[in-house]
Amino acid sequence: MFAELFILFAVIVLVIVLYYLFKAAKYLIVNSILGLIILFAVNALFGLKIAYSWLNILICAIGGVIGAVIVILLNLFGGMF
Repeated sequence: MFAELFILFAVIVLVIVLYYLFKAAKYLIVNSILGLIILFAVNALFGLKIAYSWLNILICAIGGVIGAVIVILLNLFGGMF
């Protein structure tokens, strides 16, 4: 009896943990896609000529919108990227 209750409790905890992990993963995926879209749109609309290097794509994929803004600002003010 005790083993069944323990397994039931473990399954409930596992479901709750997986729910929050998938919820956070969804937010990260959407943020990454938005960052890449912003980088592409700014490059196409304003002609900044930001190279699509692995570093730029990685910064935008990990940082999302904030990463795209950082790459754009570094391009405008620092001449980097």
